[in-house]
Amino acid sequence: MTETYADLIAAEDVLLFVNAAVTSTGQREFRSQAYQQRLSLDFLHEYVRVNYRTVYAASLALDINDHNAARVVEQLLRTAGEASGEQKRTEGRLIAARLARLPPQRVYRLFRALRAAKVGNRRTRAILRDWLAARPDLGHDAVKYRAGLKTAARHFHLPLTTAAGTGTGTGTGTDTGTATGSAPPAAGELGDFLFKPGVRPRYEHPLLDAYRRAHYEQGAVYELPFTVAEGFAARHGVAREAFVERIAPRMTRLERLRTQREAGADGAGAAVRTDLSVMPLTRLALYALSLSTEERVRRRAELTGALRSAARRAAGPYAGTWGRVAAVLDDSYSASGSGVKRRRPLAVALGGHFLLEALAAPGAYGAWWTSGRTDPLLVRPYGPTPLGMRVIDALEYAPERLVVVSDGWDNAPPGLAGEVLRVWRTRLDRERRTSVVHLNPVYDADGFDVRRLAASVPTAGIRDAEDLPALVEIAQFAEGRTGLAELQAYLDRRIESFLRTYERSGAT
Repeated sequence: MTETYADLIAAEDVLLFVNAAVTSTGQREFRSQAYQQRLSLDFLHEYVRVNYRTVYAASLALDINDHNAARVVEQLLRTAGEASGEQKRTEGRLIAARLARLPPQRVYRLFRALRAAKVGNRRTRAILRDWLAARPDLGHDAVKYRAGLKTAARHFHLPLTTAAGTGTGTGTGTDTGTATGSAPPAAGELGDFLFKPGVRPRYEHPLLDAYRRAHYEQGAVYELPFTVAEGFAARHGVAREAFVERIAPRMTRLERLRTQREAGADGAGAAVRTDLSVMPLTRLALYALSLSTEERVRRRAELTGALRSAARRAAGPYAGTWGRVAAVLDDSYSASGSGVKRRRPLAVALGGHFLLEALAAPGAYGAWWTSGRTDPLLVRPYGPTPLGMRVIDALEYAPERLVVVSDGWDNAPPGLAGEVLRVWRTRLDRERRTSVVHLNPVYDADGFDVRRLAASVPTAGIRDAEDLPALVEIAQFAEGRTGLAELQAYLDRRIESFLRTYERSGAT
């Protein structure tokens, strides 16, 4: 009995950490300051790494956010002496696969953190060397991430050569930047560019040479990545509108989205127009919520079509397979988030609405917003959080699945949602005809977890609406009836799938 109880406690500890690693980024939330978030995360990382190192490493295969993924990698590399040989081999594969998915600027930031911690062992150098060798164009990185690449080369003694061939070229790909489509820099050229600027009169690599010429030639500015070109344009006194129009072909999707509204009140400037239908669901929801009510009404067809298209992509093979689904979605005032995470909880709820609509059987989806609004495109953070009343409305729909997306601060009246769900589970639905899951986009730093509605309701943290199907699956372990063995089996399956996907991508 003692061993079983210990397993349950261990599973709860691990899920505590997963919820924190999914939701918290160490930034200020509506009800907690940044320092509280950081202190809480620091404790959880240390606690889980020391007591459950294997599971700590396995979290890299889950949908934890980039901030915590980089933190896990840093902690594993800093404490390599605590791991066995087998653990190191598994950790190395997981770290390599996760680094390949992280935005390059975050990996270069990791380089600097490892340097500050004076970590430079052979294992760390090998992992970082392989990541650097897989970069599509180090010439692009030398221009866009100059300080990070210099740190890597100097502190870790990494070779400044590339093994991945050429890049993608147009600036319309990922939001983290694209390569130039040119050949790799010649031997020695990259080192001179980073450590001995001004030695060479010209560079063979076009992007390196464009950076050299941009100091005195306006035309060369438009050959550079957008974030680098912005500084040169300001130095040359180029008008913002003219600069954005000329640099538009080299902008990434996210850069286009950020500058789209600069072109006019309706965001309709052709030079910076981005195709919303290919945007990720949560980012698209954030963009829609940033628009005024009048603009959302005017662009209703475009925005709704883009959100539904993104939701169908996120649903994938699960589209239409969830049967009858009801959703309770939080658009109370606390969904406004904080100054650094503006409207993030509301964006998760809005993206979740369209994703649940895609997952439900055709015509078998109902949504109840806490404000009582019925038009999802016009939601705004306002008022109290009457979750209990909306849960009653949703249960009357007789769904097969009830999904609640909320920060869990049920306050109108307080605690009603938890009591409704307790009575529902213990008195009215003992056969569990309806599965209930609570997804919480806000980390509670004081409680070291996301806030729960009731002990009988599985709760999981969520940061991106796209992760909803996977998080509903992992929430089953949060009911307190599953031990560490079952959770470890689930993690093993996720690790196998994660590494298989990475290795099939052709990565080294």
